[in-house]
Amino acid sequence: MFELTRRRSRWILGVFVVLALAMGSLGATLFDQVQGGGYIDPDSESSRAAALLRDTFDQASPNLVLLVQTQTSVDDDATAIAAAQLAAELTSASDVTNVTSYWTDKTPALRSADGTKGLIVAGVLGEAAETDKRVGELAERFGGTHGPLEVRVGGYAMLLHETAQESQKDILLGESIAFPIMLVALLLVFGGLVAASLPLAVAVITVMITVGVLCLIASITDLAATATTVATLLGLGLAIDYSLLIVGRYRDELIAGQQPAAAVVVTMRSAGRTVVYSAVTVAIALSGLLFFPPLAVRSMGYAGLVVTVVAAVVALTVLPAMLFLLGTRIDSAQLWWFLRAARPAPGEGAWHRLTRFVMMRPVPIGLAVTALLLVLGVPFLGVNLGFPDERSLPESMNSRQVSETIQREFIATEQHAIVAVLPESAYSAAGLDAYARKLSELENVRRVDTATGGYSQGGLLAVPTAAHDRFRSVNAAYLSVVPDSTAPAVLERIARDVRATPAGTPVLVGGVATVNADATDSVISTLPYALAFIVPIMLVVLFLLTGSVVLPLLAVVLSALSLIATFGVLVWIFQDGHLAGLLGVASTGDLSPMVPIVLYGVAFGLAIDYQVFLLARIREEYRRTRSNALAVTSGLERTGRIVTAAAVLISLVFLGFLASDLSFMAVFGIGLPLAVVVDATLVCGFLLPAAMELLGDWNWYLPHPLRALRERSGIEGRLPAPGTPGREDWLQPVRL
Repeated sequence: MFELTRRRSRWILGVFVVLALAMGSLGATLFDQVQGGGYIDPDSESSRAAALLRDTFDQASPNLVLLVQTQTSVDDDATAIAAAQLAAELTSASDVTNVTSYWTDKTPALRSADGTKGLIVAGVLGEAAETDKRVGELAERFGGTHGPLEVRVGGYAMLLHETAQESQKDILLGESIAFPIMLVALLLVFGGLVAASLPLAVAVITVMITVGVLCLIASITDLAATATTVATLLGLGLAIDYSLLIVGRYRDELIAGQQPAAAVVVTMRSAGRTVVYSAVTVAIALSGLLFFPPLAVRSMGYAGLVVTVVAAVVALTVLPAMLFLLGTRIDSAQLWWFLRAARPAPGEGAWHRLTRFVMMRPVPIGLAVTALLLVLGVPFLGVNLGFPDERSLPESMNSRQVSETIQREFIATEQHAIVAVLPESAYSAAGLDAYARKLSELENVRRVDTATGGYSQGGLLAVPTAAHDRFRSVNAAYLSVVPDSTAPAVLERIARDVRATPAGTPVLVGGVATVNADATDSVISTLPYALAFIVPIMLVVLFLLTGSVVLPLLAVVLSALSLIATFGVLVWIFQDGHLAGLLGVASTGDLSPMVPIVLYGVAFGLAIDYQVFLLARIREEYRRTRSNALAVTSGLERTGRIVTAAAVLISLVFLGFLASDLSFMAVFGIGLPLAVVVDATLVCGFLLPAAMELLGDWNWYLPHPLRALRERSGIEGRLPAPGTPGREDWLQPVRL
C-alpha cells in the first residue's frame, strides 16, 4: 500500500484535487437544497395533528403574520380599503389558508392599543421544505410598502425561514474568520509555511468533498441547514487534528534519523493507525445523533458521519502522498523561526514535567480536578430545556421585530393558538359544544372557536356562522384554543391542560407550543437509547486499540466528566444569564435541547479522539518498555504537544460559531471550545496520568480468553523486526 502511494503520489493528488473541485461545484447548490427548522418530532402527537389538519381540513396552524402599520389610523377609509385588499390577495395566494385580519373579521385583539397597527394572520400549507420556500416568496411579495401601509412579515414559519438564511450567512462568515486564524496558528505550531499549509490543504479537500456528498444526500432525503454548519466546522477541525498527528509524527521520525520514505511508512503504521481508530470513535459518537427524531439533529448526524469518514480518508491518502513528494522539504520556507519552540529532548519539556508532577501526587490532584469538574457541572441540575424562539434571532430580523411588537402593543395571540383535532366523524354537535365549553374554562384561555361557535369562560360567545364551517369536515372536527398570553410557560401549561381535559373521543393536540414541547420530550426520551448504542461499541473499539478492558472504561468516564462541566457552565451563562452581556449573547431563560445533544455527539467524540491519540502512543510505549510509569510519561511527553495544538486549533475553528447572530448557535461557539479545552488540559493533562498512576499495571488488565483472541486476530501488530530502520529508536529507553 505504502509503495503504491509512493509511486503514484502525483496521481493520487490529481484524483483528489479533481474530485474536490467536482464535489465542491456540486456542493455550491447545497444551501438551495437544505431546509430551515427541522426541530419537530415528525411522529409526535402535534405532528399528527398538523398532518390531519392539513389533509382533512386543508388548514394549517397560524404560522404567518403580517404586521400592518399606517401613519394615521387602522380605521381610516383609505387604510381599511388597502388592508382589506391586502388580506384578499393573501387569501387568494396558493398554499395559504385560514386568513383572518382586523379589517375583515373586526376582531379587536388584532388592533394595536394606539390604533396605528393591525394584524393579518394566516397559515401556510405544506411540508417543512415546501413551507420554507413558500414563506420566502410570500415575504418578498407582501413585505414592504403597499400604498399607505408598511408591512412586515413574521410568525413561526418566517422565524424558521430567517434562521436558515442566517445559518447560511454564518457559514460563510465562520469560514472567512477560521481560515486566516488557523493559518497563523499553524505557522506558530510548525514554524514553516510548507508544513503549515498541509493541514489546510487537507481541510479544504475534506470540506469540498463533504459538501458534495451532502448535496447528493439532500437529493435523496430531507436535510436541515444545520448539516452545513457541522460539515464545515467539524470538517476543518478533524482534518487539522489528523494532519497534526501525522505531520508531527513524520517530522519526529525525520529528526530521529529516518529517511523520508521510511519515515512515511513508520508514521502511517503508527499515527495512521491512530487516525483510523480516532475516526471510528468519532463516527460512533456522531452516529448517536441519528437516533433523535428532529431532522435538525439527524442532519447533524449525517453530516458528522460523512465528514469524519472523508477527513480520515483524505488524511490517510492525500497527506502521505504529499509527504512522499516533499521529503525533507517539509521544513522549507521557514517563517518566524524564533517563535517555533525547539523540540524538547527526551525527558524534558512541559508535558514531561507536568506528567511527572501529577504522577507524584495522583490522589490530591485527581480529587481536586474531579471536584472542580463536578462543581462546574452543578448548574446543569437546574437545566430548563426549550427550543429557540424569536429571541434567539438578531434584533434586525423581521420575525423578531413583529413578535416583540405584538407582545408590546397587542393582546392578540391568534398566532399562538393551540389546535385540538377530533378525527372521529361520530362526534356529535352536542359533544363538540360541551368539549369547547370545558376548554374555554381553562386558565389563560381567552377564546375557543369551533364549528358550533365561539366560547369564552364556559359560555357561548358567538353563534356559529359561515366562518365557523372551516372547523368541520365530513368525518372530523377541530377546535382553536386562543390563549390570553404569549409567554412560553403559559402556552406550555395550556397545552398540557388541553391534553388533560377529557373529550369523550380521541383527540390530537397541536400548535407551536405543543410542537416544541413534543420535540423536547422526544429528545429526552431518545437519549438513553442513543447512549445504550454508542457506549458499548465505543468500549469495544477502545479495547481493540488499547488491548485493555480497563482503559476504555477510564476514557469514557473521563470524557463524561469534561462534558458534565461544560454543560454546567453553559447553563450558568446562557440560561441563568451570567456573563451573557459580556459575551454579547442573549439569555432566554432556557437552553435548547440541541445543545446537550450536539455536544454529547461532537464534543464527546472529540474528547475520546484526543484520548485515542494519547492512549495509542502510551500503548506503543508500554509494548516497548513494559513499564506503566514509563509508558504514561513518554506517551504524554511525545503526544501531549500534538493534543495541545489540536485543541487550540479546533477551538479556534469552533469559535466561528460566535460570529453567528443566532444566540442558540453562539452557545456552540462557547460550548464546543470549552469542552475541547477542558478535555485537553484538565482531563488529559491531570486526570488521565493521575488515574493511570493509581491503577498501575491494572491499566493493562486483559482476561486470558480475550488476550488469546486478540493475539490470534493479529490486530496488535508486531514490533519492528531486528535490522528494521528505526528499530533502535523504537527500543531506546525513555529518561525519566
